[in-house]
Amino acid sequence: MKRLATFVTAAIAAILLTAAPARAALRVVAATQDLASIAQEVGGDKIRIDALAKGYQDPHFVEAKPSFVLLLNKADLLIVVGRDLEIGWLPPLITQSRNARIQAGAQGYLDASLTAKILELPTGQITRAMGDVHPLGNPHYWLDPENGRRAAKAIQAKLAELDGANAAYYQQREADFEQRLTAAEQRWKATMAPYKGLKVVTYHRSWPNFADAFGLDVVGYVEPKPGIPPTPQHTLEVINAMRTQHVKIIIVEPYFDLKTPNSIASQTGAKVLVLPPSVGGVPAATDYFKLFDTDLNMLVTAVKETGAR
Repeated sequence: MKRLATFVTAAIAAILLTAAPARAALRVVAATQDLASIAQEVGGDKIRIDALAKGYQDPHFVEAKPSFVLLLNKADLLIVVGRDLEIGWLPPLITQSRNARIQAGAQGYLDASLTAKILELPTGQITRAMGDVHPLGNPHYWLDPENGRRAAKAIQAKLAELDGANAAYYQQREADFEQRLTAAEQRWKATMAPYKGLKVVTYHRSWPNFADAFGLDVVGYVEPKPGIPPTPQHTLEVINAMRTQHVKIIIVEPYFDLKTPNSIASQTGAKVLVLPPSVGGVPAATDYFKLFDTDLNMLVTAVKETGAR
């Protein structure tokens, strides 16, 4: 009877051990699809990822939805772009989530900008007359692959901190991502090498990191100041500058009105190139790698069509 009891106990324990559910995946929320894509690369099947802002939306102005609060309420980790990019819509949602884990400064809050290379850091006094200037620097840093690499390292460290049992898994995934990104970056830069110094005009200041990474020269903006709609006087100045410098490409983000860019193009012989600055901005840009594939292929095609230089 003792042997039978021992056998039964062991059998029950084995059944319970086999039936025990695996550790639930970490619930991660990213402010944008760009950060979500990088987080998915690092987290693999150990995380469940959701993005709030979609790539076809202006990340400065995102409509807050009740579903966002529900996602944030259940999140183990929130990854933000930072540099005040989400200042107009995300902080109230974080507060409303009543999730202590993801409040600013908590263990489950990650500002991906803290290790990034930040450009256009303003100096001197900043006033509203300057437009929507970001006092902490330009927040569109993910458009340089080097910053994607830095974000991945920060995410890997945070996931390992929250889920130590899978730390080696996250480390391996991040190393693989970095290796593939380095190889892709070499290919991208080789593609753009013949066009180094290419002069372009952009609608908004979304592209300084992209321009720095791939050798573009942004000579002007459709907006007279960040976040300020085009004015007739400024538009005329842009037209004259483009004619003088032989600029043939106007880069416009998918969420801006094309009326003024099309008008400028008609008077300068330029091409309006609607270029997504984020993953999900167009159907082809399904992940972080394909974002650069898409943007650079579209840009090179536009250069060849217009004879831009």
